[in-house]
Amino acid sequence: MVDFKVLILGNGSAVPTRWHNPTSQIVFYGRSKFLIDCAEGAQMQMIRYKVSGSTIDHIFISHLHGDHFFGLIGLISSSHLAGRQKDLFIYAPDGLEGLINHHLELTNTTLRFPLHFVPHEKNKKGPLYEDKNLTVNLIPLKHSVPSWGFVFKEKKRNRRISKEFVEDKKPSVELIQKIKQGEDFVGKDGEVIRNKEITLPPFPPRSYAYCSDTAYDESIIPFIKNVNLLYHESTFDSSMHELAESVLHSTSEQAATIAKKANAGKLLLGHYSGRFKQLYTLEDEARKVFPNSVLSREGERYDIG
Repeated sequence: MVDFKVLILGNGSAVPTRWHNPTSQIVFYGRSKFLIDCAEGAQMQMIRYKVSGSTIDHIFISHLHGDHFFGLIGLISSSHLAGRQKDLFIYAPDGLEGLINHHLELTNTTLRFPLHFVPHEKNKKGPLYEDKNLTVNLIPLKHSVPSWGFVFKEKKRNRRISKEFVEDKKPSVELIQKIKQGEDFVGKDGEVIRNKEITLPPFPPRSYAYCSDTAYDESIIPFIKNVNLLYHESTFDSSMHELAESVLHSTSEQAATIAKKANAGKLLLGHYSGRFKQLYTLEDEARKVFPNSVLSREGERYDIG
């Protein structure tokens, strides 16, 4: 099965602390890598966790608060200095393109590589991104500026071929692919073996949802229904419920409630307020509502499905 994971680069909120970096993470699917948000220090975290920026071709920015994109111009500049030539795609709220271009103009920088901006506002229907394996769709979030989350969903996979059949009949690679796609096996002697006799059903498609930053909002539930892994901001604990409501953030209890109502497989908590040096209260409160809740930790890679 193809690896499908998320690496947490940063899981803090607006102000960096000695114990948390602001929000950034990388989704891995096979050899593909997708950067979600690019906070200050994201490059250093990538170096620390041995991920090359040159291998990332698609960056998704949730909203235009600094703790989610202030590291972007540095990453673009470093890619330029490193001699990058292949295209880089940035999916972001309208307005970021002008800001980045203004910076490049002020620094008299002509990039060595094509830089493409895809505004969220034009992609409210259908996938924001799509390839042969994945789709990425937008989730409208409730925050103080236009904000979006993202759902990474694996496309339906081919049937799985029996190892015993392969060892016995030794079919060619081309024939194996055809059988995985549903064709029957026809031997050189005319022997016919029905597809369902030599294959198993495909594994169910896996999915990952990223929700940060947002107030408690049940309208997102249809977008994230049944996801294998949900990352939902949990800036505050329940004692700060009124503060969370006033600044349009969520408590860990609220994040767990969303996970429960969406029937998520697992909940990753994150976007912690700098007020917290110890986070166990957040995890404990979440687990009372949704037992499969865990604190996200920087440098950890979490399986999706």
